[in-house]
Amino acid sequence: MGMMRRVVAAGLCGAALAAVAAVPADAQPAGGEGRLGLGWRLKESGTDARFRGLAAISRTTAWVAGTKGTVLRTRDGGRSWANVSPPAAEGLEFRDVEAFDARRAVVLAIGEGESSRVFRTDDGGATWSESFRNTDPRAFYDCMTFFDTRHGIALSDPVDGRYRILSTGDGGRSWRVLPSDGMPAAQQGEAAFAASGQCLVAAGGRGAWFATGGAATGRVFHSTDRGRTWTVTDMPIPAGDPARGVFGLAFRDARKGLAVGGDYRPDQPSPRAAAVTGDGGAHWTPSAQPPPAYRSGVTWLPYSSRAALAVGPTGTDLTLDAGRTWRPVDQGSYDTVDCTPDLACWAAGEKGRIARLEPTSGP
Repeated sequence: MGMMRRVVAAGLCGAALAAVAAVPADAQPAGGEGRLGLGWRLKESGTDARFRGLAAISRTTAWVAGTKGTVLRTRDGGRSWANVSPPAAEGLEFRDVEAFDARRAVVLAIGEGESSRVFRTDDGGATWSESFRNTDPRAFYDCMTFFDTRHGIALSDPVDGRYRILSTGDGGRSWRVLPSDGMPAAQQGEAAFAASGQCLVAAGGRGAWFATGGAATGRVFHSTDRGRTWTVTDMPIPAGDPARGVFGLAFRDARKGLAVGGDYRPDQPSPRAAAVTGDGGAHWTPSAQPPPAYRSGVTWLPYSSRAALAVGPTGTDLTLDAGRTWRPVDQGSYDTVDCTPDLACWAAGEKGRIARLEPTSGP
C-alpha cells in the first residue's frame, strides 16, 4: 500500500511539473511561482550566507552548509532554521553536507591545506567533532558522498598528478587516504568544481562518479569499488578553460545518469551544458536541448526514471525525458538541489536563499 501511494504521488508530482513546463518560460514570474503546478517557495533563512551544500531528508527536515562556516537545519519544512554551525568555524567555506537524518550529518570545508576539514555531528548540530584536517598543502578537497550510513568518500584535486580519495568506514568519524595506483592520471590544469556538493556522487551501494573541468576536456571518473579503482570518460560538455567543465552529477541507479555544467562566468555562454548516460558513465550523449546557461546542480525526482531538475544562478530547468531535453521553469538563483523519498525537493544558493518545491496557484 505504501509503495502504491508513492507511485501515485510520483505520478501527480510529474504531472504537476509537466504543467509547469507547459507554461512559456517568459510567462512565469522570476520568483518561481508558476501559474500551474509546482514552484519554488523561498524560506526565510535569517542569513546572507551562500549555500552550496544541501542535504534534504524529508518534506520537514533539511540541512544546508555554506560560507562563513554556516550550517543550518530545519525540522518544520523551512518555517524556521536553527543555526547549528560548528564553533569557531567562521573562517571556513562549507561546500558539502551529507546528512543521514535530523541528528546525524557530516560537513566538508574546502580550501588549500588545513582549510579542507570534515566535521560530524550526532546530536543535530549541538556538538561537532572534527574528524579530518588536511595537512598536505597540495591537496584541496571539493566534495564528498556516502554509499550508506557508514561508507563514504571525499575528493581532492590532483596531488602528484592524480586525484586523491579520502575514505571512511564509520560514518565520517575517521578518514584515511586511499592509494592512488587505481586512479588515472589527471590532465594538466584539470580539477573538480566545489560548486554544489555534486561533483562527487554515489549510487548502487558501491558505485561512485566524479566530474571535472578546467583542462582541455571535461571528464567523468567512475568507480565500482567505493573509490579504490577508477575509469575515466571524456565528456561532450565543453571545457578548455579554468571556468568551464562538468559541475554536477546525478545517478538514478548504477547505469542512468545526468551531468550538467558550462562556464560559471555570467558573461560567457554555456553551450551543450548537459549530457546523459545509460551505461553507468562509459558513454555520454549531449542533451538535444540543454539548459540555456550554466548549471551547477542536478537531481532526479523521486521514483521517476525520466523527470529531473537542474539549477544554476540564472534559473531552474526541468526534463521529463531523462535529460534529453530541458525546459526552463524558473528564473531564481540557486546553486544546488536535492529531492527526498517523500516527494519534497529543496534548493539553496546565494544570499541565504533556500526554497522548497510546493504547489502554486495562479490568480
